[in-house]
Amino acid sequence: MDHPGPPQFAAVGDVVQLAPRDPVLEATYRWAVTEAPSASEATVGGEAVEEFVPDVPGRYTVTLDTPVESHDLTIRVFPSDHRPTGEGAGTAGVAGKSGYSGRSGKSGYSGKSGSARKSGGESGFASGSGSGTRAEPTEDEDGRPRVRLDAEIEGDEAVIRATPTPHPDSSRDAADLDVEFLLDDRDDVTREDATVDDRELRVPLAAIDERIRVHGVAVGASYSVADAVSVDRLGDGADFGVTRLNEPPEWATNSTLYEIYVRGYADDDEEAETTFGALENRLDYLEELGVDCLWLTPVLQHDGKPHGYNITDFFAIADDLGDRDDYEAFVDAAHDRGMAVLFDLVLNHSARDHEWFQDAYRNPDAQYRDRYEWQDSGEPGTYFDWELIANFDFTSLEVRRHLLDAADTWAEVADGFRCDMAWAVPESFWKELRDRLKAEDPEFLLLDETIPYIADFHEGMFDIHFDTTLYFTLRQVGSGHQPAESLLDAVEGRARSGFPDHAAFMLYLENHDETRYVVDCGDDAVKAAAGALFTLPGIPMLYGGQELGQRGNRDPLAWDDAREEIRSHYDDMLALHDDHPALGVEGDLVRVEYETSEPDDVVAFGRENGDASYVVLLNFGSETATVGIDGTVDATDLVSGESRAAEDGLTVEDVAVFETAS
Repeated sequence: MDHPGPPQFAAVGDVVQLAPRDPVLEATYRWAVTEAPSASEATVGGEAVEEFVPDVPGRYTVTLDTPVESHDLTIRVFPSDHRPTGEGAGTAGVAGKSGYSGRSGKSGYSGKSGSARKSGGESGFASGSGSGTRAEPTEDEDGRPRVRLDAEIEGDEAVIRATPTPHPDSSRDAADLDVEFLLDDRDDVTREDATVDDRELRVPLAAIDERIRVHGVAVGASYSVADAVSVDRLGDGADFGVTRLNEPPEWATNSTLYEIYVRGYADDDEEAETTFGALENRLDYLEELGVDCLWLTPVLQHDGKPHGYNITDFFAIADDLGDRDDYEAFVDAAHDRGMAVLFDLVLNHSARDHEWFQDAYRNPDAQYRDRYEWQDSGEPGTYFDWELIANFDFTSLEVRRHLLDAADTWAEVADGFRCDMAWAVPESFWKELRDRLKAEDPEFLLLDETIPYIADFHEGMFDIHFDTTLYFTLRQVGSGHQPAESLLDAVEGRARSGFPDHAAFMLYLENHDETRYVVDCGDDAVKAAAGALFTLPGIPMLYGGQELGQRGNRDPLAWDDAREEIRSHYDDMLALHDDHPALGVEGDLVRVEYETSEPDDVVAFGRENGDASYVVLLNFGSETATVGIDGTVDATDLVSGESRAAEDGLTVEDVAVFETAS
């Protein structure tokens, strides 16, 4: 029976969900606190899935007893006053109102995301400039640090090095941060086998049986999202491999995503026998467009609502789309064209038409009653005004088993999951799912929909995150409510929220839950916003019809009324992005000095890597703008191929990109 997972970092008072992995439904599982600080009175109940609340700082061991064996799990707890707060701090599986206009008329944008695994004081296995025991933080030290772990083989040792980085607004230097390492309880290496010197942890290779996984945080006034590395023995020999466990798959970070609303994208195809057949007929178009990763809205059996998110059978393809063979044929055809396919994974809830709910509703003694959350009113737990769904109860082993099996089923076909409402599913489940999927295919992609985004979700859960902050900022800029330069603040906000530098973000203007950008912001801003997707750091995503100038967000696509100037502009943006890697995830965002008479409409910024350097101009206004740049650039615009030189600088209509002079 599987170990309950990697060690955890938490703060006093946080709720840590404990759950057995790969559960056997007939088995009996029991948790116990077997090691704790001397002042602790924390206990844990007797259920298979439990909530543990640490009460003093220090190191805890909780033990899971199964019918086969026992497993220890280390939890490192920091003082509560060191808990990270603010945007980007939070946890999963917390009830709240964190949404946007969508499937059932959702509105509003203010999350109730609780805090988890936060930060603190005394150190149990720490290194760094201090002793590991921190003094009380001062006001100017607020803000979460970040950390990166790297590993290499040196002689007869595995060496894990931590690189801590202070919060961008912190008064601390990197040298002022401590680093704390935890060894993974699932491995055979013990703390006695390892030595820590400053920011390095060393383990003799002879002590490693199959692998050693090391987790670490940077510690200042608060502590960072944990990073992790694995050193693996290759076969039975003396060779070892190194893996950064939280690194996104390279293929995904070099992709351009494209969302297909399955019931509407190819409605005009009257010859195809199934919806999947019609979608397959559009693959040549998508290949020509230049996208290489397709996200399909849900394809499972549902309650009849066209969006498909109210699922009635997690193992069956929806009758109105085709069957599993048709779905697999579509995926195969996409693969033949070099495109990956993402499956829209909906785990938080089922439709009320699901057989479990039909059995359980208004029947406290029902077989499936404990598989849902229930309110005192007798109604199921849900979010917003969604009246057609019911939230699963993840303390039920039956729920966890059912959803793990469903994920296994569709991971056999797809290349990754876009995880719906990721914020509404417990972290313990996401961590189990990630480990489970990555063990089968390290290149499998996990993309989270979390609004607002949560930095902790990059800790052993997701590879790529919806950049919800940039999305909302693009809307504000396009509608004239924020200056264009605020886009740079939005991107830099990732680090301020605590995301590590290796976290990846999906950039988007619209999706099936949102009104079209052109409807909200008008024609003047559309091309500049498209330029932002392909020149700011991240992975661009288009929603089907966006490149056509489509105005309805779920209407059948108006292929015959496509706006050619919009499509041509997206062709230019895709080609630009493919030709210049520094404009993607490989490049750094650099602030540049510039002057313009239209500061609310125009922003200039640099993108650079070791091989190339560019200046990008975006103009969200209706008139051509002139921008003076502090620096020397080649005046030939890489988008249009024309010179943009003017007496007072460079001109830009919507998007212009220039190489900087060496």
